[in-house]
Amino acid sequence: MAGLSQAQRSDDRPCVLVVDDERSLVDILRENLERAGYRVEVAFDGEEAAQAIRGDGHHLVVLDVMLPYLDGYALCAALRAKSDVPVLMLTAKGTEEDKLRGFEVGADDYLTKPFSMPELLARIRALLRRRVRDGEPGGVLRSGGLVLDPASRQVWRDGRELTLSVREFDLLHYLMQRPGQLITREKLLEDVWGYAYVGDSARTVDVTVWRLRNKIEDDPKDPVYILSRRGVGYMFGQAEG
Repeated sequence: MAGLSQAQRSDDRPCVLVVDDERSLVDILRENLERAGYRVEVAFDGEEAAQAIRGDGHHLVVLDVMLPYLDGYALCAALRAKSDVPVLMLTAKGTEEDKLRGFEVGADDYLTKPFSMPELLARIRALLRRRVRDGEPGGVLRSGGLVLDPASRQVWRDGRELTLSVREFDLLHYLMQRPGQLITREKLLEDVWGYAYVGDSARTVDVTVWRLRNKIEDDPKDPVYILSRRGVGYMFGQAEG
């Protein structure tokens, strides 16, 4: 994949990286995304995509799972280690286990082939709105060593900035705004996932909570911030300090 030209670097349209080895599908995606107002870059295998994601400048990644050389799960995990850019997995693997594995490695949404172009574009818009919105209700939220700034969408733990996915940030922000309030999984799916999530599995919430606990808790098995009540849901526990 060639480096960006000066014209591409100065293009202020949101940039979507499409990673898929079906060239005919990539052509269709590129045409429709460009028509919708996005700048599009493409990669056709895992190694090419890994090179692409080493740079900055992508606002969203549409990522196939089944890729030559390096699969989409490994790519998503590598991306999550350095970036919170939204990831929409686009794949023919549509079982519940496949979807949960995608969420486990940090995907923000999951769309199964075949799909409708309007649905894909709607999900992309929803993820990008969550990514760029600011002026959310309330200011900086603090609890113990955890600090969340909704305007910049940044989170720190004991002074160290954390890398959260779009969905992880939204879930943490939602819970921190409601300390001590037990929220059901169904309510979290409705309010945090919204239109961008069309499944009905509460396990999706559990996976995202598990990822969050591994990032914000001293001991994820004995959490202080995100507490649970078995079979019901989760609440944010106000830490001391």
